Amino acid sequence: MPRGRSLLLALAGGCLFAGVAGGLLRLGVPVGIGVARALAHGALMIGSLGCVIGLERAVAFGGAPALAVPLAAALGTLALLAGWPAGAGVLLLVASGLLVALSTAIVRRQAAPHTVLLTLAAGGWVVGNALFVAAAPAMVVVAWWFAFLVLTVAAERLELTRLMPRRRGAGVLFAVAAALLLAGAILTIASERDGSVVYGGGLVAMSLWLATFDLARRTLRTEGFARYSACALIAGYAWLAIGGLAWIALPWVAAARDTALHAVALGFVVSMIFAHAPLMVPVILRMRMRYTPAVYLPLGLLHASLALRLGAGAFDAHLRQWGGVLNAAAMILFALTVAYGARQKGPAGNPAANSTR
Repeated sequence: MPRGRSLLLALAGGCLFAGVAGGLLRLGVPVGIGVARALAHGALMIGSLGCVIGLERAVAFGGAPALAVPLAAALGTLALLAGWPAGAGVLLLVASGLLVALSTAIVRRQAAPHTVLLTLAAGGWVVGNALFVAAAPAMVVVAWWFAFLVLTVAAERLELTRLMPRRRGAGVLFAVAAALLLAGAILTIASERDGSVVYGGGLVAMSLWLATFDLARRTLRTEGFARYSACALIAGYAWLAIGGLAWIALPWVAAARDTALHAVALGFVVSMIFAHAPLMVPVILRMRMRYTPAVYLPLGLLHASLALRLGAGAFDAHLRQWGGVLNAAAMILFALTVAYGARQKGPAGNPAANSTR
């Protein structure tokens, strides 16, 4: 099974970088891929991330049949790369449906708020993929895809809050933020204009909850991997808030679209990947890994380049291109640092063992 996991993870990573290349082509940067692949940029990114999330969930559940989730997602993203969007849409819809089934089985094993939310998040991926197959407006589809990713991260962080005393009302506030996000996504189907305002409010509310109640506020005062992870998480929460404000502004400021999309996709989601991948990869591949401070380099480059892209780049296409190129460079550098950490063979199987919690 580790060999199969390695292959699926490699496929997901390759398709993810193909999606990044498509994004660069959209910015006008020549990267040597076809226009059709560039148009599939968003679907490639979400499909690849869905493959990784499905793989993580399959490992947690156990058993070879659970690997059908990441396998279907990987095949769907490969179909996109092959220029077969119709078949890709069906495969991704199957993958998301299987993820709902797998998440439901996990709820039966462990009924808890975070496992229920993970199931709801997977349902968001189903709706987004169904809308993608139905050729719904892009921002409506993206709202559901982002709901899948944001709620998945939020559920995992909610689980970790059990390690610390929870403040009064935290659970209610979390439920309100999640409900607002889902309500906004639902509303976009009927009214993209009204839905974006509610949806943006949900993103802002979730970012505020995470910034206030997440364990990262405590681990920021530690050292080693725990501090690095906290830095990536907190920076991501800030970008989530910025993205939410941009979604709120969309009906009146068309130029806010790039910020609405990439503050969430790059600033939040990719920062979450940077925070969790050094822990997740060793578990999936059953390997050892050592924490290295070099991971701060791609993290800093990611956020600095995104600030360039969405800041000065909003007024200068050349700077926006440079911001996109440096975004991609940060992701490549991160992959290299993770590979370097794996080669160092840390003694306890994951980098958390080499840091103070």
